[in-house]
Amino acid sequence: MVRYALGGAGRQSPPEEVMRILEQGASNLQGGGEGAAEAVGTLMLAMSTLLYRSGRRQDAMEKLKATQQVAPSAAFRVAAWEALMGLRMEAGQDVSSSMSPNDSVDLSVKDEEIKWSDQDHLKFRVDAIKGLSALLNGEIDTAQTLFGGPKDSFAGVGNNQTENAVLTYGEYLHCTGDFPLATQMYEKVLEAASTEDTSGNLLAAGNMAPEEVSLGATCSYGQLLSQSGKFGEAEDYLTRALQKAEEQFGSNHPKVGIVLTCVARMYKLKAKSEGSSSIMVQEGLYRKALEVLKAPAINSEDTRSQVDLRDIISLARGEYAELLLIQSNRKAEGERMKEWAQDAWKNRRLTLAQALEFSELSKPTVVDTRIGRVI
Repeated sequence: MVRYALGGAGRQSPPEEVMRILEQGASNLQGGGEGAAEAVGTLMLAMSTLLYRSGRRQDAMEKLKATQQVAPSAAFRVAAWEALMGLRMEAGQDVSSSMSPNDSVDLSVKDEEIKWSDQDHLKFRVDAIKGLSALLNGEIDTAQTLFGGPKDSFAGVGNNQTENAVLTYGEYLHCTGDFPLATQMYEKVLEAASTEDTSGNLLAAGNMAPEEVSLGATCSYGQLLSQSGKFGEAEDYLTRALQKAEEQFGSNHPKVGIVLTCVARMYKLKAKSEGSSSIMVQEGLYRKALEVLKAPAINSEDTRSQVDLRDIISLARGEYAELLLIQSNRKAEGERMKEWAQDAWKNRRLTLAQALEFSELSKPTVVDTRIGRVI
């Protein structure tokens, strides 16, 4: 049922119809025998993913909170919390590295204690989300502490559903400059994604679902390759990421705009390395990216701090502004765009200037397609 709902067949049906099927299945299982609680938890995670993909992020978050409350095991509670945190990050909400899977659970209703911290693969998943929160908050020392002990967890990739955590660890290594080890992490995730049936990975949801992890690893690896000067390989991986995003979400989905931004940044680096110019190519990509991202007009009355995917739109506009500023007849337009990007940029780890400057190897940037943030 879940494979149908979230797989190719389900995507061809109206979301409302698929949701009714999942809800009916969960209703039929209520109060059932052995294994019924796990089946209901699985269906609830699937419902949250369907809500998220239908553009109903807040409803997906509420469903994940409900899943945490009725979680039949630590694995379900961690999966629901991981997805809930991912959606909060995407929404630009405040997240803290001190948050835990038990925070949203009313223990007066469900008073049994569910242990996750004594299971290494679950602790790895929790620490990875906490580490990602720390990176978003600019807390590098905290992130380093959280990512200091997962070395033995790599063996679980493909077995204990830790691909998402390994991707996050790879991004941490990437943005702190350890490209060789980051490469190993990205390749491990991509290998696992290519050799297993990701639709069977049911204990993940929302923007932390297997398809999102595969897309994220492909795009992040493409960014790393471009920052390493391997432009042929980078273009290959970023093209694959673009194809994945279009196939999974549709050509006008914001995920496509996120990947297009990464492709344009790759062309910028390539032109700089070769001493050439690709202004028209880059401009076309940034224009398309901003269109798909539904970026508000420069003179819009919208509050810039409330723009969805603010990190990515600010980055794309900052890059686009640099292209305009080197054209004498478009400097005024470039200045307006640059001002908008600077005002909207709220990243706590990097200034916009640092994010735009590839030569600062001490602070490489990574665009995370899962949460639509720059880390």
